[in-house]
Amino acid sequence: MKTTPRDLLVRMFEAAIASAQPEHCVPLHLPAPGTGRTIVIGAGKASSAMARALEQNWSGPLSGLVVTRYGYAVPCERIEIVEAAHPVPDEAGLHAAQRMMELVHGLGPDDTVICLISGGGSSLLPLPLAGITLEDKQAVNRALLASGATISEMNCVRRHLSGIKGGRLAAACHPARVVTLLISDVPGDRPCDIASGPTVGDPSTCADALAIVRRYGIELPAAVREVLESGRGESVKPGDPRLERCETRMIATPQMALEAAALVAREAGITPYILGNAIEGEARDVGKAMAGIAHQVADHGQPFARPCVMLSGGETTVTVRGQGRGGRNVEFLLSLGLALEGRAGIHALAGDTDGVDGQEEIAGAVLAPDTLARAWELGIKPADALQDNDGHGFFGALGDSVVTGPTLTNVNDFRAILVL
Repeated sequence: MKTTPRDLLVRMFEAAIASAQPEHCVPLHLPAPGTGRTIVIGAGKASSAMARALEQNWSGPLSGLVVTRYGYAVPCERIEIVEAAHPVPDEAGLHAAQRMMELVHGLGPDDTVICLISGGGSSLLPLPLAGITLEDKQAVNRALLASGATISEMNCVRRHLSGIKGGRLAAACHPARVVTLLISDVPGDRPCDIASGPTVGDPSTCADALAIVRRYGIELPAAVREVLESGRGESVKPGDPRLERCETRMIATPQMALEAAALVAREAGITPYILGNAIEGEARDVGKAMAGIAHQVADHGQPFARPCVMLSGGETTVTVRGQGRGGRNVEFLLSLGLALEGRAGIHALAGDTDGVDGQEEIAGAVLAPDTLARAWELGIKPADALQDNDGHGFFGALGDSVVTGPTLTNVNDFRAILVL
């Protein structure tokens, strides 16, 4: 049976997700058992699946606590799994963070802590510094999400309001050995940005966080502003002696996911080109720029000859101005479609590898040459949907949403533009 463009795009997306499954990448990076206790802690959308993979490949005794997003828990026998809210934190995440700090208190030099960290951990470990409430953290989180700030900028602010992020969790484990296994969901794979770096030193400062707040005009609760202006929120810095026995292992990245997708394309006779694994910017602007490249390929065979697929990853942003259902991947795709103007032979897919684009349980969507025409037939105006930040509403009405359910991993956004 002939493979359709949509089928090929979906298969590439599925390969990207499969490449970052914890069952494949965790066993390769486990440390040797120590002579003392082994404690497992962690947070993120993939952390529960990471915990299961660790249990299945660890023969000695262990115990621990891991927090993941609602709906992302998988059964474990020795490690407790807690679910909490993402992207806006809740009481369940707060209590889990408090218990995690208690769990690592009083460890000795013979003990080993294995920390399982993946994207989403920033919201799942909301332990405010003294004087800040969970409600304050929720308000700041909502403002950051709507501001258009990059993930690096958002996590810089979060680190300086937290009692567990920015190296503080690792400092609490001292003098135990700490081995952190990371699944990266951030552009550049910077450990301090993945879940806001609970076990790594943070070179940024309270002054940096304040500059970001000013840059995006974010209104801060009084208690939050005091923490930043006083410097009381300063994080644990690289070179801190409490981090001497900490080791970080990157076990899955957006680049690995793009390479897995590229292999699927080659097997189908389509030449893949990876444009970048850390592309950022406003989603609609990136969509328009990518459309320009696709037009050049179709018109002139530059910079690539047809047939080809252009792959990219990273995390775009959406500055929310409308009342729609949001989603940076569908916003990118809707902008791309408008700029392509129904161009024949160009198809695309954009989705979040964790299965959730924005706050919807929808990974993303697919775009075809007839997408705009089908929308107009239904009385839907694509430009109005983009203006209202309603990509999910737009593609959902056309039946073009991509729904994966919880993928149990997260290596950021995936974008594929197929030019035939």
